[in-house]
Amino acid sequence: MKKILLFLFITIIVIAVISYALTLTHNIPLGEKVRIIRVEGVILDSRNVIDELKTYAKDSSIKAVVIRIDSPGGAVAPAQEIYKEIVKLKKEKKVVASMGSVAASGGYYIACPADKIVANPGTLTGSIGVIMEIPNIEGLMKKIGVETKVIKSGKHKDIASMFKSMSEEERKILQSVLDDVHDQFIRAVSEGRDIKYENIKELADGRIFTGKKAKELGLVDTLGNLDDAVNLAGELSGIKGEPSVVSKKEKLSIWNLISGNLPSELIKKGVPTIGLKYMLTL
Repeated sequence: MKKILLFLFITIIVIAVISYALTLTHNIPLGEKVRIIRVEGVILDSRNVIDELKTYAKDSSIKAVVIRIDSPGGAVAPAQEIYKEIVKLKKEKKVVASMGSVAASGGYYIACPADKIVANPGTLTGSIGVIMEIPNIEGLMKKIGVETKVIKSGKHKDIASMFKSMSEEERKILQSVLDDVHDQFIRAVSEGRDIKYENIKELADGRIFTGKKAKELGLVDTLGNLDDAVNLAGELSGIKGEPSVVSKKEKLSIWNLISGNLPSELIKKGVPTIGLKYMLTL
């Protein structure tokens, strides 16, 4: 029994040491690197992306950052927050935006401040516009005999309520809000792409473009895939040869080691594992 307990104790110690060693190896800068930050799906929160941007701005081993975008857009404020953080990051290192299947509306918004934008020929992008959709179920409520009573502190406190028809005055108020945000969008593109406001405004009617057409219009810089974007980022940052590519760091633990749940970049390097068989939107 003592031998079994001793064996288990030694095994745990060995696993802990190996896990700690892997953690150190994972965090030691190995050459000049290009970091890939992924923005995927609807943009509703900026926190995780901004945390990554701030982290890599301070990492001296990261020479450039590629923002990989595959998003149809999302909420206004998170897109603006990411945009602003990318502008800050550009003061420290080169930033390249890489567009996947779609980088439209808010997805295009966050690409604009990058030093260069790379899109696939068939990428769907553009959609420089703002939309607000307000369902109205007033007729349905009447049919089923349900009446809504509203007590409010101001005339327009229930503006955009789905339980009543929209008045012309309310429509004008909401339109003015959308026009304001739309103007902010156009100016962000104009500043990020260094294109005249008037030229962007002509394109900012919400239409989408293919990557090929966007390049012709100056909305993107070049056509290519993610690898092309990484290589371009390496060139812009002065990396000689093929840059080392890294993605989001994942925490290592004893359980990661036992279960084989290690970051893909470590697995690709052949590290052995111990396997157990058994809104207002843009």
